[in-house]
Amino acid sequence: MPSRSVAVQHLQESADVLRLTADACQSAIEEAASLIAKSFKNGGKLMLCGNGGSAADCQHMAAEFTSRLSADFPRPGLPAVALTTDTSFLTAYANDFDFAGVFTRQVQALGKPVDVLLGISTSGNSKNVIGAFEAAREIGMATLALTGSTGGRVRALAQVCICVPSENTQHIQEALLAIEHVICHCVERVIFGEASVQHS
Repeated sequence: MPSRSVAVQHLQESADVLRLTADACQSAIEEAASLIAKSFKNGGKLMLCGNGGSAADCQHMAAEFTSRLSADFPRPGLPAVALTTDTSFLTAYANDFDFAGVFTRQVQALGKPVDVLLGISTSGNSKNVIGAFEAAREIGMATLALTGSTGGRVRALAQVCICVPSENTQHIQEALLAIEHVICHCVERVIFGEASVQHS
């Protein structure tokens, strides 16, 4: 079992990254929330893509929007779709064509100009996420990226890129989860106001 000092060090380093993120990413987080809220208000949806832990983040974030973030803020569901959940499509397309196109194809089939694509990639260089961004830009969708350090290749394709100031994958992922919750919180308040909406 790791010593207490190892656990404390990891948690302290993670907290340091969160503090740096709060300073460095505030305006980008607010801009991302504004774009998502605008899409929802105009009848659009949020589409999310990522791999591995980022895929889990996509599903988590989509669930927060479609269900709700907090029990003490009742409101209607908001349309968010993780492109990481349809195993029949993902395995069919990856087997018959290639894995690099699994998100691109879904964006092309489901995306509308009023929609928003949010890609999560700690490196910013995931080929299938980059392909999805290129497809979204062709459609005219807004594009948001959650990533780390420099933002990688996806930074140039994203309308808004939130780059966690760290090169440690674990700490980036920990900060991204906090950012995802903050974005959802902000979107709820933009759409519904500070007072909760009585809707199950």
